[in-house]
Amino acid sequence: MSFFQSGIHIMKIGIVIHGPEIIDSGEAKKILDKLSEIGNIRAALGGTMGKTAVLDAGLENLIDIDNSLKPSACIEFFFESQELVCLLNTGKTPKTGQIFGAMIAARLRIREKKPLLQIESPGTSEGKIIALNKKGLSYLEKFSALLGLSAEKDCSYKLEPSCKKTGEGMPENRKRIFRKVSGVFPGENILVNGIVIGKAETSEVWIVSEEGFITELEGGRIKEHGLEKLHKYEKRVPLELEKAWVKSGKIRRSQPAFENSELWRKKGVWGRTKKASHFFSNSGISNQVFGGNVAFIDHAAERCFELSRGAAFALTVGDDTTAIAGDILSRLGIPILGITDGDYDEVAAYTEVFPGSLIICLQAGQDDRFGRALKKRYFKEKPAAFFEDFSVFIKEVLELAKPLTEKVIEY
Repeated sequence: MSFFQSGIHIMKIGIVIHGPEIIDSGEAKKILDKLSEIGNIRAALGGTMGKTAVLDAGLENLIDIDNSLKPSACIEFFFESQELVCLLNTGKTPKTGQIFGAMIAARLRIREKKPLLQIESPGTSEGKIIALNKKGLSYLEKFSALLGLSAEKDCSYKLEPSCKKTGEGMPENRKRIFRKVSGVFPGENILVNGIVIGKAETSEVWIVSEEGFITELEGGRIKEHGLEKLHKYEKRVPLELEKAWVKSGKIRRSQPAFENSELWRKKGVWGRTKKASHFFSNSGISNQVFGGNVAFIDHAAERCFELSRGAAFALTVGDDTTAIAGDILSRLGIPILGITDGDYDEVAAYTEVFPGSLIICLQAGQDDRFGRALKKRYFKEKPAAFFEDFSVFIKEVLELAKPLTEKVIEY
C-alpha cells in the first residue's frame, strides 16, 4: 500500500524550523520537499542566525523569515490555520534536541489543539520523528515511513524544572531564582538575551539571579563585563530570568553546504539591490556623497533584521555584536562602522563584512563607553538617525575616536 493509499489526504501542514544547522546541512529543504508531496506546506523560522542560513540557502521564498517569533509562538500561530504542525530541528545531539522539543511543547497554552510532531536530526544515524502530543501519535508511523526516520512514541517526555526558586540564605521576602542551561558542554559560552555572561566549566550549569540581577553561574565562570552589559551598566536594569533567552555555545555552529550558498551575494533581499557603498579608497575616505538612515546596533545583534529595515548603513558597538551584525548585514548589502575593543567571545563560527565597512579597534574596555557617547550625540536614544552624507559622519567618528584608537580596519 502506498503512502497516499494509507488514508492521509492533501492536508495543510505548518513547519516550524529552528536554528541554522538544519538548514545549513541541506536537510530542511529535503524535508520540505518530502512533506510537500502529501500536503500544502507553510514554513516559518524564528531567530536571527537561522534567518541568515535561509538567505544563504536561497530559501527565503519558501521559508517565512519576516517575523521573529519564538518556536512555541510559531507553533501556536500555525495551530490556528494548519491541520498538523511539525517542529524541524537539529540539536547539538539528538538527546538535547529531544529535550528542546519537550521544552517547546511544555510552553504551549493548548498542547493538544492540533497534531504536533518533531522531526529531529534528520540525515543522521540517530534522526527520529517524535510525537509531541497525543494527537500526533496517529500520524507518527506514516510520517516515519515517508521520511525514513525511526519513530519515538513517548510524547510525555519528562522534563526537570528549568527554573526553581529558593529563599535559603536570603533576607526575608527576597528570593533567588535558579535557571538551568540545557544541553551545555564544558567550555561553551553562556548567553542571556544575546550577551555572553560567562563560560561553562561543567555540563550542569545553573544561572542564579537575585531580585532580577544575575549574581552567580553555578558550574561555570561569570564574565562580569557581560553582566554589566546585560543590566545596562549604571542604569542597573533587572531582567526576568524565567523569560530571558538563554543559549550556550555558538549562535551558528555550521556552515552552508550547498552550491547556492553564495546566492545571496547576487540578488536583493526584501526588494533591495545589493550595491557596495565604497566610502573608502586607498588614500582614505572617498569624496562620494551617499546618505540615508544609519541603524544603531548596540549588543542587539539578534535584532539586526528588524533594526536595519530602511537603513543603508549601520553603526555597531561591541566585538561580538560587530562580528554577528556585520555578517548578517552583509546579506542585505549594508556596510557597517564597527566599534570594538578586542573583547571577542567568538559566538559565531563564520563571519564576514560587506565591502565599504570600517572597524575601529579601541583600547581595551572602551567600546561600550564610546558607543554610549555616540548614541547620545547622534541618535538621542533612537534606533536610527538620518545623515545626508555618511562620509562626514564617519570622519567625525574617526576624529572622536582618535585618542582611544589602536587600529582601523577597512573592508
